[in-house]
Amino acid sequence: MTTRGVLYVHSAPRALCPHVEWAVAGVLGTRVNLDWIRQPAAPGTWRSEFSWQGEAGTASKLASALRGWHLLRFEVTAEPCPTAEGERYSCTPDLGIFHAVTGIHGDILIPEDRLRAALVRAQRGETELEAEIAKLLGKPWDDELEPFRYAGEGAPVRWLHQVV
Repeated sequence: MTTRGVLYVHSAPRALCPHVEWAVAGVLGTRVNLDWIRQPAAPGTWRSEFSWQGEAGTASKLASALRGWHLLRFEVTAEPCPTAEGERYSCTPDLGIFHAVTGIHGDILIPEDRLRAALVRAQRGETELEAEIAKLLGKPWDDELEPFRYAGEGAPVRWLHQVV
């Protein structure tokens, strides 16, 4: 069963750009040429978007292929398909990688065991419940990536919703 998704490279140093293309090509099994544009949020870096189609689990493979590069900020999304939920991966140099399962409308689905663990940590006084829920929803990653998500002038805009 195939699914489709989008790879958003929010910022990469110029020297890393061909390596990103090679890593994505290695996962997808086909040659990949990304359209790189300057990233105004981090001068000296570049950004790109790439729509992909592949087997369920491809988003995980893409995120794994890119996660080890410290200077790279990226997100990978996958739409739900009949055999798998959707996924979202976010990665920043400071925070590392975040993974969330997403439903058909793009909402993050949090497994009950992770919610219970967050409650236990909060009840023990190890953390605040609000902070735990924010981490489960990927808020620290969203906060760090938000300035990089806005496209520069002339960048393609991709709408992620569908009007029915």
